[in-house]
Amino acid sequence: MFDTSAYKGSIFFHPLLGMPPKKRLPAGFLPRPVQGNFDFLLLVRSPICLVGKPLVRRREICSLASSEKKSSSFHSVMNICYTCYIYLASTSHSDHSVHLKSASVISSDSISTSADNFSPDLRVLRETNKLAEMEEPPLLPGENIKDMAKDVTYICPFTGAVRGTLTVTNYRLYFKSMERDPPFVLDASLGVISRVEKIGGASSRGENSYGLETVCKDIRNLRFAHKPEGRTRRSIFENLMKYAFPVSNNLPLFAFEYKEVFSENGWKLYDPLLEYRRQGIPNESWRITKINERYELCDTYPSHLVVPANIPDEELKRVASFRSRGRIPVLSWIHPESQATITRCSQPMVGVSGKRSKEDEKYLQAIMDSNAQSHKIFIFDARPSVNAVANKAKGGGYESEDAYQNAELVFLDIHNIHVMRESLRKLKEIVYPNIEETHWLSNLESTHWLEHIKLILAGALRIADKVESGKTSVVVHCSDGWDRTAQLTSLAMLMLDGYYRTMRGFEILVEKEWLSFGHRFQLRIGHGDKNHADADRSPVFLQFIDCVWQMTRQFPTAFEFNEYFLITILDHLYSCLFGTFLCNSEQQRGKENLPKRTVSLWSYINSQLEDFTNPLYVSYSNHVLYPVASMRHLELWVGYYIRWNPRMKPQEPIHNRYKELLAKRAELQKKVEELQREISSRSVSSSERASSPVQCATPVQTVV
Repeated sequence: MFDTSAYKGSIFFHPLLGMPPKKRLPAGFLPRPVQGNFDFLLLVRSPICLVGKPLVRRREICSLASSEKKSSSFHSVMNICYTCYIYLASTSHSDHSVHLKSASVISSDSISTSADNFSPDLRVLRETNKLAEMEEPPLLPGENIKDMAKDVTYICPFTGAVRGTLTVTNYRLYFKSMERDPPFVLDASLGVISRVEKIGGASSRGENSYGLETVCKDIRNLRFAHKPEGRTRRSIFENLMKYAFPVSNNLPLFAFEYKEVFSENGWKLYDPLLEYRRQGIPNESWRITKINERYELCDTYPSHLVVPANIPDEELKRVASFRSRGRIPVLSWIHPESQATITRCSQPMVGVSGKRSKEDEKYLQAIMDSNAQSHKIFIFDARPSVNAVANKAKGGGYESEDAYQNAELVFLDIHNIHVMRESLRKLKEIVYPNIEETHWLSNLESTHWLEHIKLILAGALRIADKVESGKTSVVVHCSDGWDRTAQLTSLAMLMLDGYYRTMRGFEILVEKEWLSFGHRFQLRIGHGDKNHADADRSPVFLQFIDCVWQMTRQFPTAFEFNEYFLITILDHLYSCLFGTFLCNSEQQRGKENLPKRTVSLWSYINSQLEDFTNPLYVSYSNHVLYPVASMRHLELWVGYYIRWNPRMKPQEPIHNRYKELLAKRAELQKKVEELQREISSRSVSSSERASSPVQCATPVQTVV
């Protein structure tokens, strides 16, 4: 039973049938036996209903509803494919008591035997319901339709105007046109929408000058034209603003409604203790501390931290007071042979007066001493030196080589989030919707996007080289240690450790270096927030994935995952379908109880690994990758940034070819194994014959 109090006094109108409503739906009604003459309506997965005219007799209604489910809530039944509703209202009762029944239909053909005997009006309804079934999106568990507008025109920048039906659910924007063969479908999650704008007024001239435009976070702009004389634009706009920005409307993100169950629980993928144990931690030089178990030392750090073994917890507190946001230097990765380490932190709070901290200096000395093969430590500051100096005015700054003995400071010249956001905006202007061929290279250069990718890759390469070739420990930080720092440490670890180049290893890398160490996904992406001009938004994680893609281009056999894997991660960075990228820190995710209330992205990916597997992968577990960070070797990721342009798409999706290659490889491997078994069995049988006793025959003498 469902509560109808929210619908009190509302007139319900079905957008597909177009018939005027007869009754208002009473509030708080209860199911009761069917009596008297009845109005009836066949509804197909639509939250909007109309009480139609009496079409059939009671006997016919009962025969149609004979396979009803005895009890089912309104919303759960609404989400079952091929489910029809029979709305029955007694016309002999003044209180309009109703009886709601549901009949689960296997297919549209299965009701033909009983429905063909019904009136012509019922057959029209049945055909209309078939049409609705075709036009509505395939709904996910927890997804329901909020609005639907027919005769809407999608202004496709590539193929021209397309007329069809626009549907808004609590998860997606879905447009489908039946005028083309095959049907034209546009399917976009609401989480990807950055802003929604009205275009034109009621007096606007031009066939497609009145409508809506949605600006998306994944490069696209989607424009829809509505008829000025209708009211669909207002309704669609209000529902888009409501469900695309649920946080701004005090509504839950769709991830909290999505209840799909997968074969693997991705929330259990990353266990920090197991990951540190894989690296050989704890050891005589490093220990795991629980000082941040309640996030009291640093609320943006994980609960488990790896610190030098000879530094007690009390000193950690004093070090935290000297580092921005309390983000002390902690271990990210240790070399299995040299014991050289990558540690990450935030900037020191030296200020314009050049403050010093004996505890912080001692701490970095302990990091250096943990590596017996080197008596030097490198501090990689991700920022341009000018920016680092400017931060002194805000109380921040950088380490002085005079204060930190045997330390060398290196600035990597990677710009801040505001510069990166502007660079992506410029990139969007030149790749969507149309590409200007004559000035393509100069336009691309003007965005500086590949230049930023180069600087990030080059910085990570320098870090990896110092650890591997120089056998030297490094400390990495930017201002707060959750943006550029995460880019550099994770990319360097990807170059150094083949485990992170596997699918599960990469997922653990993202969980560890990005999620647990407090990259501010909620702020950088703006999940469910209509404030699209927020200065905190920036494509930091997108740049990291872009750098990973550049590495896969240079080392096509070194990564277990394919391009589709990376694109899927980026798509669900915005979608709000999974809980993985929600919130800003491990502490916030714990407070929201995301592992219990949402589904992990890794649950989805790891349940169908064949879609994301690179068939060319060869395990180079002990090989260090040194990508070439040169503009001559970098390229724009066409498969992501220009994927919406149909002219840039291959005739067959690449991941489909991957699957075919994987199947072929498995087939060949099976044949090889069969041949090996056959050879092995032959060698065994021949050796058995050789070792078996043989009776010597009496020699035959030939008489000449």
